[in-house]
Amino acid sequence: MTDHDDEQGQSLFAAPPMGEQERMVEAILFATPAPVTVSELTGRMPHGSDPATALAHLRKRYEGRGVRLVRVGEAWAMRTAPDLGYLMQKETVETRKLSRAAVETLAIIAYHQPVTRAEIEEIRGVSVSRGTVDQLLEMGWIRFGRRKMTPGRPATFVVTQEFLDHFGLESARDLPGLKELRAAGLLDNRPPPGSVPGPGETSDDDLLAADDEQSELFEE
Repeated sequence: MTDHDDEQGQSLFAAPPMGEQERMVEAILFATPAPVTVSELTGRMPHGSDPATALAHLRKRYEGRGVRLVRVGEAWAMRTAPDLGYLMQKETVETRKLSRAAVETLAIIAYHQPVTRAEIEEIRGVSVSRGTVDQLLEMGWIRFGRRKMTPGRPATFVVTQEFLDHFGLESARDLPGLKELRAAGLLDNRPPPGSVPGPGETSDDDLLAADDEQSELFEE
């Protein structure tokens, strides 16, 4: 049987009604803990389905509900409404606390990606231990990006879809800016902008100066 014959055979069956497609997408999203891409939905649903349209309908249907349909990078997931997050606090288990070095390294990668180990060390002013990078890789919050076209072709690091999902971000462009970080009290212990950071410290300007130069996330 040729591919042409197969396509003709599939075309004899009409795609399910859109209401049924919405139910299918809804079921898949609720049953899958990780965000699901449109192409993955297409592969699971009957021939001729239009999961992108079904997602658009579902997103509107869940507006104002206790859960909502959110985009995470290039994928989609069902998540608790932000204003109801406090109800889940008793369900949250902190399995590992990041060291200051890991937090700084993660922040530099998020705001400067794609960034090499040497560039991270230049910004922090101290060397980055292999254990720090391994911890972030193991947690699934960073991954290797494409190598830079510079001598030695050094590898780069970028944040992952899991990182975005954990912090409720659609893309790295949604990361808070300097004012938001200060308002949240996350920069109270940092040296003032323009000052020289001490050993092992990173200035606010160093962490956030590359906001406008940020490359596309998930660049291969």
